[in-house]
Amino acid sequence: MGILKKVHREITPLSPEDSFLVFDRVKDDFDFPIHFHPEYELNFISNGKGVKRVVGDNIEEINDLELVLVGPNLHHGWLTHNCEGGDIHEITIQFHQYLFNDEFLSRKIMKPIKDMFDRSIHGILFSEKAVSDVKSRILKLSRTDGMDYFLEIVSILYDLANSRNQRLLSSYTVNRENFENSDKIKTVYEYVQENFSSKITLSEISELVNMSNVSFNRFMKKRTGKTFVEYVNDVRIGYASMWLLEKDRSISEIAFNCGFNNIANFNRVFKKMKNCTPSQYKSEFSGIKRIL
Repeated sequence: MGILKKVHREITPLSPEDSFLVFDRVKDDFDFPIHFHPEYELNFISNGKGVKRVVGDNIEEINDLELVLVGPNLHHGWLTHNCEGGDIHEITIQFHQYLFNDEFLSRKIMKPIKDMFDRSIHGILFSEKAVSDVKSRILKLSRTDGMDYFLEIVSILYDLANSRNQRLLSSYTVNRENFENSDKIKTVYEYVQENFSSKITLSEISELVNMSNVSFNRFMKKRTGKTFVEYVNDVRIGYASMWLLEKDRSISEIAFNCGFNNIANFNRVFKKMKNCTPSQYKSEFSGIKRIL
């Protein structure tokens, strides 16, 4: 279980106003660490035979085709392991934990999706037949816009919820209180999302939640596994990664818009988190990343 010694808390670039993030690319290996986040994640992989999947305490090699739904804050990741084929096609869809609120999910028509979300705290592996049935629709998602995308996602979730032979992966679940259900964390999250492009000092954020600097940093470390500076940098690099792929802007402009007033510091922080420079990240990426 050595691969679980260091679990990364991912800060996704989804803002409170966004609904979904879709990430569609073909790659030769998996280089992102085992991680968790409060968003739901639906992960599709084809041509991945020999890849190692980690979801909670479940570790398995996968076949050529698979689809997994991971619930909030459950650690997960895919490692190249014994996969030698290359050209691994991965489509990741993330959406907010409360995008579908309790009132909406309580409707009769939504019951299968609600029950599936409840089960997803263990991670759900869908059957090969279920994956084959929705594969063509998932492959089209990154090229679908607006309300059509939203309705198609709901339709896919509904069909998956009603599919047979689903398998729960992890024998344990996580405490959903760990991150989002703290009023202080919510205040910090919303403030950083609104102000990450400007300078944010430890003193001002500590004062915002009525804590001393030392107590606040200890609180953040316990809740997120990071210091406040590391947390803010995670948010900034998340937006930078998205803008490098989506927007026709210079790297220096993106660095400035993400709250870095020093391009050298931006490059250093980016390379530390992504294991490559911003220019390498932009030039080597082949795929689609969109937020809707």
